[in-house]
Amino acid sequence: MSDLQLTLLDEDGALRTLALAEAAAFAPPTAPLRSRVVFAAVHVIPQVHGDNTPGAPADIDWEATLAFRRTMWSRGLGVADAMDTAQRNMGLDPAATRELIARTAEAARAALADPEIAAVFPAGASVRDLVVAGVSTDQRGEHELSLDQIVEAYVEQLRATEATGAGAVLMASRHLARAATTPAQYEDVYRRVLDAATEPVVLHWLGTAFDPQLEGYFGSADPAAGADTLLRIIEADPSRIRGVKMSLLDDAAEIAVRERLPEGVRMLTGDDFHFSHLIVGDGTATTEPGAALAPGEYSDALLGAFAATAPAASAAVQALDAGDAAEARRILDASEELGRHVFSAPTFHYKTGVAFLAWLNGHQKAFTMVAGMHSARSLPHLSRTIELAATTGNLEQPALAAERWHAMLRLAGYAIDEGAA
Repeated sequence: MSDLQLTLLDEDGALRTLALAEAAAFAPPTAPLRSRVVFAAVHVIPQVHGDNTPGAPADIDWEATLAFRRTMWSRGLGVADAMDTAQRNMGLDPAATRELIARTAEAARAALADPEIAAVFPAGASVRDLVVAGVSTDQRGEHELSLDQIVEAYVEQLRATEATGAGAVLMASRHLARAATTPAQYEDVYRRVLDAATEPVVLHWLGTAFDPQLEGYFGSADPAAGADTLLRIIEADPSRIRGVKMSLLDDAAEIAVRERLPEGVRMLTGDDFHFSHLIVGDGTATTEPGAALAPGEYSDALLGAFAATAPAASAAVQALDAGDAAEARRILDASEELGRHVFSAPTFHYKTGVAFLAWLNGHQKAFTMVAGMHSARSLPHLSRTIELAATTGNLEQPALAAERWHAMLRLAGYAIDEGAA
């Protein structure tokens, strides 16, 4: 047990202390993760000296940004890039997005040439196994688009992404949410975009908690009706669909879709509130060690929460590989407790918590974000974030985290014991 003390700030402005434990012993894998496919949706790290004010082009620290992705790969996790975690539609402009995808794909290609990283991915893995990237229509700005123009915008980004070797994630489009008025129009747009894809893609259903402008996506505000539309898109040609990422924060809705997916189409949970039981699977906490589940009984993962808890996420899948579902649940339950706070309302500001934890864990040298979004959460909110990270085993370097957090409190005018880290 460490003798470090962590000073915390409550909602009423009162200070209190917490004994800080040593870092959790989450060992990196030595072989490929087998039981689940896991992608961590990662953020971007801006230059400390950059402008990065709202409306300015993103000024990215490429060295730190790509190094963070390499830490995901070293844990056997794939990277989901240029998604909402990377601040798509919240500061990451189209030019920076395209450069990000190209640079990450090239870094993945280099990673596969590294024997240590190649060893934790399946033999014959390609760039698209290490990185998938968001494809949307945001390069057209806020202009109103026709359905034909939306298809053209999607296909433009799709071709650019496929050219890098990265896998594609068809993100929910704000343009399409505004332009389409019927389920049939969604089906037509997706069919035409999928026809242009040269490799199977992931479909992304992002809920209004993450982006209020996507109200009624897939043609209905009723998740069950929207699911019917989504499933018709998939069933028209399942060979074109690699998986579905559902981010509705509704585990029952995810399970209902998961059970209806055609063979070979994965459910990649994006539910940062309920991922533990969704990933481990139905009833597995009480099944015999090593009991196999059918694909419709569990979800794989594409999660922003795992960018903040990568060592734990990797350890949980390693536990599943060893047949210890109860240990996997224990690890994931703890990370889910942290995730519920980081993703608390307004949920779309969860990115601030992801960047804050990356800074605490030594993955970036300053707590800064594109478009100044590091100011989107209060000090008491961030205090609770570091407290939960400490108590759930998700501080990778507790002494460094305490030192950085205490410096932040002192900068805000709080008197912290000089003996504290």
